Order: sequence, then C-alpha cells, then structure tokens
Amino acid sequence: MNEHTAAQQRPTQATQPLRILVENSEYWLRNNGDLAMLAVTLDRMHDRWPDARIAVLTDSPCLLRAYFPRAQGISVFDEDPWAPPTWLERLAGHLGPRFVGPVALAGLRLRVRRKQLPDRLRAGRRKLLRLVQRRPAPADVPASETAPLPTGPLHPGSASAAAQSSLVVALGGGYLTDADRSQTVRVLNLVEHACDAGVPVALVGQGLGPLDDPRLQARAAQVLPKVGLIALREGRLGPEILDRARVAAERVLVTGDDAIELAYHARIDEIGSDIGFCLRVAGYAPVSAEVVDLVGRAVRSAAADHAAALVPLIIAEYRSQDRRSTLPLVRGSADVIAPLPRYVPPIEIARRVARCRVVVTGAYHLAVFALSQGIPVVALTSSAYYDGKFLGLSAMFGQGLTLVRLDDPRLEHTLPMAINQAWLTAPVVREPLRARARMQIDASRAAFDRVAALTQVRATAPIVSTDDCLPTVPDPA
Repeated sequence: MNEHTAAQQRPTQATQPLRILVENSEYWLRNNGDLAMLAVTLDRMHDRWPDARIAVLTDSPCLLRAYFPRAQGISVFDEDPWAPPTWLERLAGHLGPRFVGPVALAGLRLRVRRKQLPDRLRAGRRKLLRLVQRRPAPADVPASETAPLPTGPLHPGSASAAAQSSLVVALGGGYLTDADRSQTVRVLNLVEHACDAGVPVALVGQGLGPLDDPRLQARAAQVLPKVGLIALREGRLGPEILDRARVAAERVLVTGDDAIELAYHARIDEIGSDIGFCLRVAGYAPVSAEVVDLVGRAVRSAAADHAAALVPLIIAEYRSQDRRSTLPLVRGSADVIAPLPRYVPPIEIARRVARCRVVVTGAYHLAVFALSQGIPVVALTSSAYYDGKFLGLSAMFGQGLTLVRLDDPRLEHTLPMAINQAWLTAPVVREPLRARARMQIDASRAAFDRVAALTQVRATAPIVSTDDCLPTVPDPA
C-alpha cells in the first residue's frame, strides 16, 4: 500500500470514527507493569473518544481482547489489520484472560517452535560438518558490533495499521535502550513509518536509556525529532538523551509513569503489615546464585523480625521469569501469602501491594505500584539499566526508595538495614509519596490532553532535518 492509498483510507473525525494504534512493546502481554500502563491509557482513550476504534499491536489478539474487551488486537502479520475482530476474539472478550491465557500462550509457543525449527536444523548441520572436518567453532562476536541496524520494511500488518491510523501512540516502557537493541530499532522503525505517512505520533510514559550505542543514538536522532510529543516517566536520563537527538524542548514533557494512576486507585487507609517481595533475575539483571540465597535469607529474616507475612508479587510472567526467581526464596518463612495466579488484571497486584508496609523488589513496576500508594521500597539492582530505572523513579517521588546494589560486598549488612529502615519510616513517608503520585497523575493527564490535540491536525514536519542530527555511524563491513 502506498502513502496516497493509506491517506485515502485514513479516517478523520469528520468522516468516520478515529483509528488509534497503540504500540505496546510487550506483544505477548506477559508483563503486569506493561499491562497496567496499557489499562490506564486505553481507559483514557475510551473516555476521550468513545466511538473510536482503538487497536493494540500484539502477537495474541485473542488475549488482548480478553484483557481489554473494548480494544482490538492487531498482529504484525495481519493482511487487513483494521478488519473487524473475529468471532474468536469477540468470544475471548467474554471469557477473560484467566481462561484465554493458557490457550493463547500454548499457541504462541508452538508458533515460535515452528519458526525456530529451520534455524535449529541449519545450526545442527553446521555443527556436524565442523565435527567431521575437525574445524573449530567460530569465535563469538557480540551482535551489536557486527549486525547492521535493520531499517527496511516493517511487517505488513504493523506497517498498514500505522499508515491507516488517525494517531499512533507508543506506550511507556524501558525499551528504548542499549539493553533491548532489537526492540529499540523495531519501535523507531514503526514511528518513522507512521510519521513519514503523515500520521501524528506520540510517545508517552517513556523511560529512555541508557542509550550509549552510537548507532542507536544516530537512529534515534533520525526519528524522534519527527514525533509530535514525547512524555517521559523520569527526568534524570530522558531529557538529556532527547536533547542529544535534537528533539525540540517544547515537544518534551516529564510526567511520571502512567501506571501510577492505576496503583494509586488501589490504595487503602490503614498502613499494611506485610512485606512484598520480587527478585528479578535476567540477562539484563544478572544475579549470582550466592547473592540470590543471601537476598532470600534477608527477606525471610526481616519478615520474622517484624512478625510480617511475606507476599510474593509477580510482575514479569514471560517464561515465569519472576516466579522462578521469587517463589523459592519465600519458602520456609513462617507466614507466606500465596501468589496470585497468572493472567490476573494488574489492579489485583496493586491491591495486594496495598496490604504491604514495605516492598523489596528488583522489578521496576512493583516499585511504582508501591510508591504510588505511599509504601516505601527497597530497590534491588545489579546493572546500569536498573540503576537508571530506579534512580529516575526515586527522583520523581523524592523519597521512600532505597537503592541497594546486589554487587555490594557488604550486602549481607546493607540489605537488612535498608529493609528495617523502610519499615520504621513507612508512616512518615506515606502521605508525601501519595502527594507526589497525585502530581504525576495530573501531569500525565495533561500530557494526554496534548496527545489528543494531535488528532486535530496532520503531523507536522520535523523540527530539524536529519542532516542536523548526530551523524550516522556506518555498519562495519
């Protein structure tokens, strides 16, 4: 589809209901923090445009519909992305995520295995040839040093959906970063495609960086100045990254995380008596087995000292990530609250957080859920990526978050001290944290008003040309 055809098919408020496309970043819908941001954003959109068609890019349109019955899921492979939802998707909207989720996940896993099978067969053949010919395996070279940044055509579904939209909104997240290179490039490609088709684009609730890869910097500088509005969830790293990309200051706002509104509404009057806990272990958040064991002992000991129940709180469900690293560590504690099942709405997790006096977490959005309700946080980090996330969040709330580095040689002492201090200060920080949450909710809603205004006019040209941006770094030969 060319741009002229797409423009003819793009609805306007004067002709037919708006089409609003949401780039959600987490296509499997397995992260409860991302789902919380999506829930808030979709509610705002439905309130503002009750007749609009609102769609979300996802690998599972049925699961999307199960979580959000008024929204439509669009797959990147859809040939007619804005076609009405299928009968199966409509049925999923009635059944809900608890029923649809396991079936949808099984289908996604099967699709991935089928896609990976040819690559695995080729890799096995190469390995067999090396063994027969007694050749050494090639040395591992980081992909970021050799692979070119893909800037070619998008998948047909996402490209067509964006070009036929009235507005494209890239939802908040920490995916424009060196730690998630492929995601960064994919989102920037989609944003550029929409902007070049004349579709207004906004990025909201964004946690940018660290972004030190010169090629990613150059790509961001090519694309981001074209965007109508960029709302940041923190003011520590994001503004400097956007300034480096030559994004006009009047197009940048610092609002806080959009999930704050959902968590704030789950607050209760009385101070909780539990200790919430989640340990994140991943390639971007490495934690040794020795440190994992130490963290488990510290939280169990703190629960015993304060006669508190331990509450495992799961944010990342992809491949049971947080369950595998968290649940073994609460076993053996005298009082453990059973974890919520998979496929629950994120508001249910926020309500569990409300029962806590303190939250100890390596998951960013669990810290958001706690601070938004006035609950102090002990934040566990082992990487610059998570340092940036938690320090940015701490600056937005002003107090109530204690950062604990998991590579601290004195961790055995610093972690128990931090938990105890958070327990003691919980009554003091409660109202100031809630006041900061209200301020950020107001700022986020004001930013959404500016996003809504983008639908009144066609996207404008970039503030600067890409010739004035950071130079493109050539890919190595």
